[in-house]
Amino acid sequence: MSGQITILGAGVAGLCMATELVARGYDVRLIDPKGGPGEHGCSWWAGGMLAPDCEGAVAEEPVVRHGRKAAEWWAANGAEITYGGSLVLALGRDRQELDRFARRTERFDWITRDRLADLEPDLADRFDRALFMTDESHLNPRPVLLTLRERLETNGVQVETTGAPTGQVIDCRGLSATDRLSDLRGVKGEMVILRAPDITLSRPVRLLHPRFPLYIVPRGDGVFMLGATQIESGQRTRATVRSVMELLNAAYALHPAFGEAEIMEIGVDARPAFPDNLPRIGRYADGTLYANGLFRHGYLLAPALARMMGDHLDAGGDPREKPEFWHENHD
Repeated sequence: MSGQITILGAGVAGLCMATELVARGYDVRLIDPKGGPGEHGCSWWAGGMLAPDCEGAVAEEPVVRHGRKAAEWWAANGAEITYGGSLVLALGRDRQELDRFARRTERFDWITRDRLADLEPDLADRFDRALFMTDESHLNPRPVLLTLRERLETNGVQVETTGAPTGQVIDCRGLSATDRLSDLRGVKGEMVILRAPDITLSRPVRLLHPRFPLYIVPRGDGVFMLGATQIESGQRTRATVRSVMELLNAAYALHPAFGEAEIMEIGVDARPAFPDNLPRIGRYADGTLYANGLFRHGYLLAPALARMMGDHLDAGGDPREKPEFWHENHD
């Protein structure tokens, strides 16, 4: 298949879209005024958990179904994936949260202290049971984004900072697309990166709490990402003391050694989301296509949106053949 495509935005959605369409034989241009992936985009601050089964506790069924295919796509496109599952824990006073989580999810094993000691020895003395989500995985977002950009450059696709779009345009600008998507909103998230060399974790850990749930993702060499708050706000640049304290307190509750950790970085941005927290692909009145609203599922669902858009274009863009997540927008 051939045809010129201009993709606006080089975050996780735009890079996945470009990668998928190049693989299908399209002539792709990629335009981003900020020049590609970096700290200006919310995908730079993501946890990188490919955890569809955990997300099933709060997300709709399509998130789980499509998310289960994400790791395969990422691995096929150069990402280093850690296949170790993930753990879900709760402090003694919050044990009912673990039971509630189990009722809402699938594909897990209940494990006790002995099995936890095999998986994560540093946690076994503090927890006597957990959920082991056996099929989940994780990646490190920043190297992955740079890998996609480098692979695109190898295929002749540079991230342009200026220029008029040509051919079929696909808007993947995330929250910047509020100028055309009136019901797109921001959901603020804050995160902390710590160095805690006295703690070893091999897989993401979720600590359930009725108000301040926490996830911790190991980055290797004693570095961990703590995330993430979820605040109804499009504010993208200001981390609050309250939010950072909540993250750090939850980490300390998981293991006191986090109290001696070095704070390497505090990040904040706003995720683009629609009212139902599901993504959309669709068409503006002028014929421009868009893919947006990944919410907290950027790395989990960006490959699915890219495949859906590719299938739509391969079918000639027939408006009668509307893929899942399709939404007409007459801006």
